[in-house]
Amino acid sequence: MHDRAYYIDLREKFRPSKIRVTFVLESPPVSGKYFYDPKGKTGEPLFSAMMKVIGHEPATKEDGLVAFSKTGFFLVNATYRPVNHLKSMKKRNEAILADLPELIQDLKHTLGNQQVRVVLVKANICRLLEEPLKTVGFRVINNGTVVPFPSHNHQPNFHKQIKEVLSKAKIGPMSHLYSI
Repeated sequence: MHDRAYYIDLREKFRPSKIRVTFVLESPPVSGKYFYDPKGKTGEPLFSAMMKVIGHEPATKEDGLVAFSKTGFFLVNATYRPVNHLKSMKKRNEAILADLPELIQDLKHTLGNQQVRVVLVKANICRLLEEPLKTVGFRVINNGTVVPFPSHNHQPNFHKQIKEVLSKAKIGPMSHLYSI
């Protein structure tokens, strides 16, 4: 398992010059299949789903990460301590909420004074973080829409919900996103 600095260093290599949308997910997985690890596989569930969102079929993961960055999309985690191995949802949520101050600082540092739109992904992240992030001034655009994590047969619903959230926020042009 890696520490927070390791994940942020990988992430920062693919930080867009101008961030349009920041996606907030739960945590890096205990499996090591971290979204921003360029040595990973293009078939990883989250990576593959995000490539479909941007309409890109990368030859390598690094190629896809560069393309993702060029769209102005960025991905951060609510916590950088893997929590997906915790069987108790209560314990997962407690770990996420314990790191909420770090997430807020990370978003403030990452986004600066830009009013970048934030999309929450994964049911518990949507439910736990929408109001607290809005309360401190972030533009969370889910507006109650729960976007599931794109694994375990949730891919179709993930794409439907992401498309809905981005469309309602007039993030586009939608033609360069994707059609389902």
